[in-house]
Amino acid sequence: MFQSFMFKEPSPITTTISMVAFVFVAFFGISEIFGKHLQFSKFVNVSSNSNSHSNNFLQSKLSSRIGMFIVYAPPCVVGFASFVMYPNGETRFIMLKSAVTIHFLKRVLEVLFVHKYSGGMVLGSALIISSSYITLVAVLIHLQHLIQEYTEPKVDLKYIGLTIFLIGICGNFYHHYLLSKLRDKKEKGYKIPQGGLFSMVLCPHYFFILDFLGISFISQISLSFSCVVGSTLYMMGRSYVTRKWYISKFKNFPNNVKALIPFVF
Repeated sequence: MFQSFMFKEPSPITTTISMVAFVFVAFFGISEIFGKHLQFSKFVNVSSNSNSHSNNFLQSKLSSRIGMFIVYAPPCVVGFASFVMYPNGETRFIMLKSAVTIHFLKRVLEVLFVHKYSGGMVLGSALIISSSYITLVAVLIHLQHLIQEYTEPKVDLKYIGLTIFLIGICGNFYHHYLLSKLRDKKEKGYKIPQGGLFSMVLCPHYFFILDFLGISFISQISLSFSCVVGSTLYMMGRSYVTRKWYISKFKNFPNNVKALIPFVF
């Protein structure tokens, strides 16, 4: 069944990489639920450990803007570099490189010009996320380059993927824009988000799950699908604890507003 909409694996190593990527990302989602957070935003001071000089360095607190720039700028550079390293390619390959690069370029521009941050970010968390993105982007693009000569899957999902990607990236930006309007530049406190899908779920800006789903449909290889499933699990974990945090801080938090999926979760 999977062969009808996925490319043949270049080697068993590729399958192993896909499994490792899924487990790695899903692990962080489960860790969020059990209180072991990646330390940024409202969870920046949680799970800190300063038992050694090494940990002291990795626990250095950055401004959110610098931390997020560290997270998103390097994979964005990798995306642009792929056009130099692999200047030619068929339609699917060009679409993949473009979608990945646009995703991270958008995030960099939001970090610089849209978001109004109130928390911080721990250096260690920034490095973990950034290195994960760098590895994913580099490996995904390289694998897509390798399979260009392979037989196309029976079901071509790349244009459906492009549509999903555009919906995801636009929905993500819109809700990031709404968040940026919650407070003035001088304000640092948190507020209950309003507008758009915030009336139904607390984290609609996690629309970038759709970004990754669209990219996986464009690429149609196991690595991209495993990453989108793992990312979904992570976002479910992060949105779950975020909702718990808002309920603990705001007595008037509406009970009907779910974490990530309207009416369900």
